[in-house]
Amino acid sequence: MKKLKRSARLVEMTHYLLSRPHHLIPLTTFAQRYGAAKSSISEDLGIIKEVFEGEGMGDLLTLAGAAGGVKYIPRVGWEQAKVFIRQLCEKLAQSDRILPGGYLYMSDLLGQPALMNEAGKLFATAFGDLEIDCIMTVETKGIPLAYATGAELNLPVVLVRRDHQVTEGSAVSINYVSGSHKSLHTMTLSRRALKERSRVLIVDDFMKAGGTIQGMVDLLAEFNAEVAGVGVLVESGEVASEQRLLHDYVSLATLRAVDAKEKEISVEPGNYFSKFGQ
Repeated sequence: MKKLKRSARLVEMTHYLLSRPHHLIPLTTFAQRYGAAKSSISEDLGIIKEVFEGEGMGDLLTLAGAAGGVKYIPRVGWEQAKVFIRQLCEKLAQSDRILPGGYLYMSDLLGQPALMNEAGKLFATAFGDLEIDCIMTVETKGIPLAYATGAELNLPVVLVRRDHQVTEGSAVSINYVSGSHKSLHTMTLSRRALKERSRVLIVDDFMKAGGTIQGMVDLLAEFNAEVAGVGVLVESGEVASEQRLLHDYVSLATLRAVDAKEKEISVEPGNYFSKFGQ
């Protein structure tokens, strides 16, 4: 039990809430933690709620009843989202990212925790009102983004592997066709990794025609699981709509063209805003 001045208590409570998104916290937890009356805690939460909503940081929901409490729901305001996506596009458009064959180097961005955390907040905003049991991605580049999203939604992350590992135990494996290269690949998921009939949010770093994500969708069918949504950091805009294997998804950025000869990269915001009527 901590005895703190109200100003210090407000700071500590705010930090406690921010570090536990989508987690129901009983008022008794705060009352016992700070040795304060529930009425005082309720007043403090009212102040925090006003700041959260006023600054576009998210919502603070109050649930009544014996099993009630408060729950912090992270949300990113539209203006903040626009700033982040614009900065992401600018980083992706740097000419030194062009690799032989017209590929785009992204590993440095995926390795920046602050950037991935912000992207995770955008996906938490987009999918936060859905019923979701876990986040899924395929190894390896999508892992930082998946964990950032999972942290914001307070959900576990399930990793799909390219090759079966003996340490994973019994597993389900499927073959899938790459949507862009039409080549055959394999992905596998441990039977212990996912409960049957789960609702899953698929997250990935890059989508061209959607073959890999469609493979994950097919893999989920083997577990009688359901796709709750799909979020991708960057999608390719060079693939015609009729060639896409996937159409219902949320993207943060769209890679329109890579001109290796002129060292130019064209990137623009993805469908994040159009998906929500903005």
